[in-house]
Amino acid sequence: MTLQISQRGKEYLKTAQTLLRTAKSMTDQAIAAQLKALADDYERRAERATHDDAAKALARSAER
Repeated sequence: MTLQISQRGKEYLKTAQTLLRTAKSMTDQAIAAQLKALADDYERRAERATHDDAAKALARSAER
């Protein structure tokens, strides 16, 4: 079964991509590393949000 990324997940991924782009343009490697770590966290949030939203949608359809 393939899950489509939820809208909330897409927003988290968009934020992660922005953080990664910003990290690549940084000259301070410590700040760049922190931004990359934050981007990784947002990618995990996107995955979690997609799974949660799919579970909620499944529960709603089961109620009907």
